[in-house]
Amino acid sequence: MGHRLSPEQAELYRRVDEVLHYLWDPIGVARIPEARDEYQSYLPHVFSLLINKASAAEIVAFLLKTECDTTGLNRTPDAQQRVEEITSILRLSRDMILKRGDFEKSG
Repeated sequence: MGHRLSPEQAELYRRVDEVLHYLWDPIGVARIPEARDEYQSYLPHVFSLLINKASAAEIVAFLLKTECDTTGLNRTPDAQQRVEEITSILRLSRDMILKRGDFEKSG
């Protein structure tokens, strides 16, 4: 990130990190404290999709592609629905934060 995040953006960034680690967790490391940073390499891209108001389909596509292509997992029958639910949580988090402050401002 080339600039300082506003408080609202920083809050969303933290929430995205938590959602990716504890809810998305395609490789099942959420209960391993040493693996807390496992999904942080995907965090900036997911955050960027959210702040740039990407469609739900774009976010779903990124998460599914990451699950299957990047982590090497086979697509399971429930993957699409699970990732859609994660995307919904991410977008709702963004929208809640938007209501509390001027999200577009950065310090």
